[in-house]
Amino acid sequence: MSIREPHPHDSARLHVTGAARYTDDIPTPAGTLHLAFGLSPVAHGRIEALDLSAVRAVPGVVAVLTAADLPHGNDVSPSVHDEPLLAQGHVHYAGQPVFLVVARSHIAARKAARRAQIDITPLPAILTLDQALAAGAWFEGGPVIWARGDAAAAIAAAPRVVEGRIEIGGQEHFYLEGQVALALPEDEGITVHASTQHPSEVQHKLAEALGLPLHSVRVEVRRMGGAFGGKESQGNAPAVAAAIAARATGRPCKMRYDRDDDMIITGKRHDFRIDYRAGVDEAGRILGLEFRHLVRCGWAQDLSAAIADRAMLHADNAYFIPAMRIESHRLRSNTQSATAFRGFGGPQGMLGVERVMDHIAHDLGIEPVTLRRANFYAAPVATGEASGGDISAKMNAPQETHYGQKVDDFILPEMVAELTKSAAYEARRAEIEAWNSRNPILKRGIALSPVKFGIAFTLTHLNQAGALVHVYTDGSIRLNHGGTEMGQGLQRKVAQIAAAAFGVGLDAVQVSATDTAKVPNTSATAASSGTDLNGAAVQAACATIRGRIAAHLAAHHGCAPAEVHFAGGRVFAGDAEMSFAEAVQAAYMARVSLSATGFYATPKITWDRTAGRGRPFFYYAYGAAITEVVIDTLTGENRILRADIVHDAGASLNPALDIGQIEGGYVQGAGWLTTEELVWDDQGRLLTHAPSTYKIPACSDRPRVFNVALWGAEAREETIHRSKAVGEPPLMLGISAHLALSAACAACGPHWPDLRAPATPEAVLAAVHRARGA
Repeated sequence: MSIREPHPHDSARLHVTGAARYTDDIPTPAGTLHLAFGLSPVAHGRIEALDLSAVRAVPGVVAVLTAADLPHGNDVSPSVHDEPLLAQGHVHYAGQPVFLVVARSHIAARKAARRAQIDITPLPAILTLDQALAAGAWFEGGPVIWARGDAAAAIAAAPRVVEGRIEIGGQEHFYLEGQVALALPEDEGITVHASTQHPSEVQHKLAEALGLPLHSVRVEVRRMGGAFGGKESQGNAPAVAAAIAARATGRPCKMRYDRDDDMIITGKRHDFRIDYRAGVDEAGRILGLEFRHLVRCGWAQDLSAAIADRAMLHADNAYFIPAMRIESHRLRSNTQSATAFRGFGGPQGMLGVERVMDHIAHDLGIEPVTLRRANFYAAPVATGEASGGDISAKMNAPQETHYGQKVDDFILPEMVAELTKSAAYEARRAEIEAWNSRNPILKRGIALSPVKFGIAFTLTHLNQAGALVHVYTDGSIRLNHGGTEMGQGLQRKVAQIAAAAFGVGLDAVQVSATDTAKVPNTSATAASSGTDLNGAAVQAACATIRGRIAAHLAAHHGCAPAEVHFAGGRVFAGDAEMSFAEAVQAAYMARVSLSATGFYATPKITWDRTAGRGRPFFYYAYGAAITEVVIDTLTGENRILRADIVHDAGASLNPALDIGQIEGGYVQGAGWLTTEELVWDDQGRLLTHAPSTYKIPACSDRPRVFNVALWGAEAREETIHRSKAVGEPPLMLGISAHLALSAACAACGPHWPDLRAPATPEAVLAAVHRARGA
């Protein structure tokens, strides 16, 4: 059985030996040209003149293109066509591409791009949330409001009211492989090798830009060196630029951003400001809650509407809130267009309610885990007794979220109970309190945060996938699907699904590069749905082929098709036994088709985003983390000492890959909330645009003690082999690190420390002073 076994990543050996081939490693044909963008130096302005003579004079430059030179479309937006590839008349952020250099070498293109004379009349720039709000600079025409009950009345009637604000910074994706694309012109179309999570979207943007039908545009993705959402839409620009240049010159063209250009050009995680007001009873149970989300979206809409929606959808996290109102402002600014990032708004919404929980616990003097448990959704347990003393099958009615989805699989109470026991939470918390009472300089903190994360695209039609499977006469299997590999292990899991379907070993299965010419009309590998969707599509295709083979063997050996079994590389039909390859050969000789397509569409989901009501998610993935930290109250420096995690991956398809995703997700989430700080100057220029100025967590920043366990219970819904998605949910386990730092700051004095995010040493030091009343 290949599923549920801890197999290594399919490219693990290639990764560690440096032999894995990425887009930039593909051997290029002779005469390949290289591209670079010329960028706007100002955040907002009107282009008065553009002198490119010095650019064209640089040795090696073949062509220089502006918006006026583009043959058809000039748009790379994933949503509302508001994002031109090259600026037209106005510039909207510092770093916006204005022109495109085509040269014989990468370095020549980059050098030439810096020689332009751009005459820009500066215009007032919106850089901050307050400026955007004052200017009424909303996307979608104004705030989006969802409500359940009368939150204002519930708060007014509550015995206690807690209110506050949390500032939440953005995050740079910092994928190891930057944005890159290689375009190869062909007789009647073009092939583009792209580093993208969404090959079909790149195909659409290329077709628009070139004036070609989709069948003339092929996009291939073998693997990405990381993406984290940063290649869901941000890969459109280099791919379109390379394709336009290739069509214009008739030569292969390649575009690769250098790290500085990558960080200056591309979008980040959305930064938020969340204002909250909660009415609670004396036990800390929330009776009513109001949120106001201010979301800085950047200069173009990109995916901001869906991201802000998901933040609203996760504003409850694991807690039943009977009356709730969320007001979401999606604000335009003259900064990079914020985009998808692992969690897709969910982390920001979840951090908001976890801040509320901590604030309530602090103000009411209630132990934080006790408070969280008191506000949890009710677990769906059996109620009543049937005659004879048997437990009745009747379940208590599941509670609903603020958007109307029933929470009928809530397992966090038992997960938290197990985690607090295995991590010795109570004893450690008491020991930390004793430590803090003795140590005036170093203070420790410990905190638990739960995760309830919804799995599915909230744009319902995206919840579909296709696959193509071939079985060859030697028993080997080659398959293709619409998902993309970005290091998460999708291809290994899909191969395991195919191997299990045919009862063969993993060495019999090969997954080919994602290719729009093989599987069309695919969705992005995003929303943690890569395995759920594509794995199920592959399983369907395999079932079709297996059914054909079984029907042939059953007729030949005098048994029913259901009595034909595939296991251990063998096939059993009646009294006959043969190898899988022999069974395949027999089917081939009988002219049985050994190729099939598969398709899957996620069931049970309905969603009305205007009303904010429905069932947007197929199921929830759960998790909980306990983090312990220490801070230096003189400098604000801090370390994560220990993390204990239990995470729900359903019946894990591959425990090794899933644990790796959990570990990486936690560290990335903790990095977002601790070390990673984006800084713009008052002219809208990004200052943190290189590894020297932007600090992602290093190996030394990981917890010294790092315990990760899978919960192991099967998914309630009929997911692929009853597994659950594990891409995005673990990132939000890192919220516990921020809560632990806040607890350490709170140990310095009686006042609410109001720790912002990211909790850099400066932010920690400021929170220490606030806790002391300074």
